Amino acid sequence: MARVKYTDADVDVMARMMRAEAEGEGRLGMLMVGNVIVNRLKANCLDFKDLRSIRDVIFQVQGGNYSFEAVQKGNVFYNRAREVEKKLARETLKFWREHPSKYALWYFNPYGECPPTWYNQPFTGQYKEHCYYEPIADTCEGAYLW
Repeated sequence: MARVKYTDADVDVMARMMRAEAEGEGRLGMLMVGNVIVNRLKANCLDFKDLRSIRDVIFQVQGGNYSFEAVQKGNVFYNRAREVEKKLARETLKFWREHPSKYALWYFNPYGECPPTWYNQPFTGQYKEHCYYEPIADTCEGAYLW
């Protein structure tokens, strides 16, 4: 059983997002970005309440801006998703979860050292250039229930 419901269109847009955000970090980096997308959909807490689809997560607006830099800058649409990225997107949608993105709801590239917190949430680890942050358990129980 898949972690979330999805369509072929969801696979395509998620694969494009994974490529746009982490192509330079290889297969594992793209999987981690995909995992954060799925985590945001599953968590239903904090800034991620009432998101009902992969498209809702990817095109979410917070504070007047899109949540993901690749959507803000438009580079999620520069390249079509290749079959390799679609395969990675399906893996993440169906089952893939791994530290440091296992429960992470945020990631970013600080172009330096990872700060110990991000939006008051703890640092869980780094993969290449991206720092990952998961919610404090009592602020987002939904992130840890599945």
